[in-house]
Amino acid sequence: MKKTLLTTATLLALGIAGSASAGQDHACVDDACTVQTLFAATEAGSATAGASIAAPRMGNWGIDTAGMDTSAKPGDDYFAYVNGNWAKNTPIPSDKSSFGAFLALRDLSEARVHQLLEGYALGNPATDGDSAKIAALYRGFLDEAAAEKAGAEPLKPMLAEIRAAKDKSAIAALMGRSNAGFGATLFGLGVSDDQRDPEHYTLYMGQSGLGLGDRQMYLDEKFAPQRARYVAYIEQLLTLAGWDKPADAAAKIMAMETEVAKGHWTRAESRDRDKTYNRLTRAELAAQAPQVDWNVLFDAAGVGQAESVVLRQNTAIPALAKVFAATDLDTLKAWLAFHTTDDAAGLLSKNFVDAEYEFRAKFLSGQPEPKPRWKNAVSYSEGIMGEAIGRDFVKLYFPADAKAKMDALVSNVKLAMGARLDTLAWMSPATKAEAHAKLKGFGLKIGHPEQWRDYSALEVRNGDIVGNALRARAFEWDYRRARLGQKVDKNEWGMTPQTVNAYYNSVKNEIVFPAAILQPPFFDPSADPAVNYGGIGGVIGHEIIHGFDDQGRKSDGAGVLRDWWTAEDAAKFEAQAAKLGAQYEAFEFPQLPGMKINARVAMGENIGDLGGLTIALEAYRRSLDGKPAPVIDGFTGEQRFFMGWAQVWRTLWRDDALRQQLVNGTHSPGHIRAFAPLRNIDAWYDAFNVKAGDKQYIAPEDRVRIW
Repeated sequence: MKKTLLTTATLLALGIAGSASAGQDHACVDDACTVQTLFAATEAGSATAGASIAAPRMGNWGIDTAGMDTSAKPGDDYFAYVNGNWAKNTPIPSDKSSFGAFLALRDLSEARVHQLLEGYALGNPATDGDSAKIAALYRGFLDEAAAEKAGAEPLKPMLAEIRAAKDKSAIAALMGRSNAGFGATLFGLGVSDDQRDPEHYTLYMGQSGLGLGDRQMYLDEKFAPQRARYVAYIEQLLTLAGWDKPADAAAKIMAMETEVAKGHWTRAESRDRDKTYNRLTRAELAAQAPQVDWNVLFDAAGVGQAESVVLRQNTAIPALAKVFAATDLDTLKAWLAFHTTDDAAGLLSKNFVDAEYEFRAKFLSGQPEPKPRWKNAVSYSEGIMGEAIGRDFVKLYFPADAKAKMDALVSNVKLAMGARLDTLAWMSPATKAEAHAKLKGFGLKIGHPEQWRDYSALEVRNGDIVGNALRARAFEWDYRRARLGQKVDKNEWGMTPQTVNAYYNSVKNEIVFPAAILQPPFFDPSADPAVNYGGIGGVIGHEIIHGFDDQGRKSDGAGVLRDWWTAEDAAKFEAQAAKLGAQYEAFEFPQLPGMKINARVAMGENIGDLGGLTIALEAYRRSLDGKPAPVIDGFTGEQRFFMGWAQVWRTLWRDDALRQQLVNGTHSPGHIRAFAPLRNIDAWYDAFNVKAGDKQYIAPEDRVRIW
């Protein structure tokens, strides 16, 4: 899978190459989840950029009532009821493949960061602190003329190293070194919290090597058009890079990656925590997969001191080693050359940038136009120094009372979860006691880190877009590998403050809410409390439930991967989870015949939505302190609660983007999430008078009741 810029690692499935959190199992509320390796800092932020950019409010009391279509019957099409006029009247921006509440809020965060970046002055990055480094990154990326003048020159030293590889040991070394630069590997390495020993970091290895992402893209006949276009893209990039016989090489690369895909685990298998912790000594790894010179690969990656490694997909690694052995040297070189070029394409001249956009954004995801260069400059700068930018973001956009209000909301939702545990008829007292202990141990991070990242060792130069990217990747990997075997930094954040998302970390047993998500439609201090409980309250509940979903439930309150369930309780849980999965797999997408939600992949997120809403509703009811909720514009409190949830998940898709989400995403599509969990909550039926015969009705005995 193509890497995202620099320190950002996309968390689509366990074991993706280069993930900084290979063992942490972050579970995010949305698929744009990213994780960065962050640690304590010393220098304060030094830039502001004039007046702050205000967040638009949703109507007068938290709901965009003009965006509703009240002619739609809630029990037939609840998404349309809450979001129908918005969906009819909102175009997807031409530089996006989907759009909705999340992306609108991300646009706001992006605009705020853009304003900050415009305020950083160029100086000497070596002596003038973080602001000069950020300015060098941002303005260097904006200098399109310089990138055009450089052409393919920045690639040449990297491609020369690949051409010089004399044998497969040299290829293994290049794979190992890709952790700290551009390139690819079949064997993704990461250093992260040890799931069996959460106090220390350990080394993980997972399957990698697929430029199209998921194995299904290679093996399912319905993706033949995508495969054909991918081969053309490989040839195009190799031609631009000046590689010999690009057409022949492209065909061989595709054949190689198809064999790699056959060896890969499915995405569902790769998220099963009963299977993805397999510690081997180095000698055991060499015995199981002797085709690779592991000493060379580990040493090149800078982790030669590791005496053991945890395999995420233990049968896939030997299979990929066999593919490595069966592939001729020239094809391996061409494969590395392509992925190196693909990895760097967005930083090069226009012909490379356009080629990447035409394939990855336009063809695969249906995005009609490329993003303006300034947006990519923002992503590039944030990917390298996101937390330094976050210091200034917080000064402008995280008021002092926001954390206190969130603390109160989280406390109420946790209390509701505790109360729900006490009432669960299907769970035994022994398992309930363990669940209560886990809930009590939940950590909470809101807004921003208490200690900021230190970027003093990062070398940045004015006007060196590719060089800065290379040095930044080395800087990140050096930090990650240096902590191997060390004590875990409990203060570390997996997101910058300006990230619009939230996550649960199973190994730290904590929930995290960056400052940027604490905006309408998720959270508005001036909005009706019912809407806030349906919005951010549902998100809080979602993240709490991740500690108790089909995978999160496998770790205890200390973050240790162990089974704390009775066999009977686990069987009851699995039966209800399967019932929920069947509901989601029944949804059809007429514009994409044959495409379905992969319920096993999205299971944790679907359980998070259902359980999160259930406990958020309980928390809202408790917040009323026995008093009746007011009626606002004819809507009851519980109606407004459910409307708040559905508004958060208003989403529009281009067909190709929806296909990519169904294949590569870990979440159900947003327009499904707006209503699917509500069908299992009795209060939704009461609030909107949903009856038998309505299209979204589920009989009480068939409703899923887990948490």
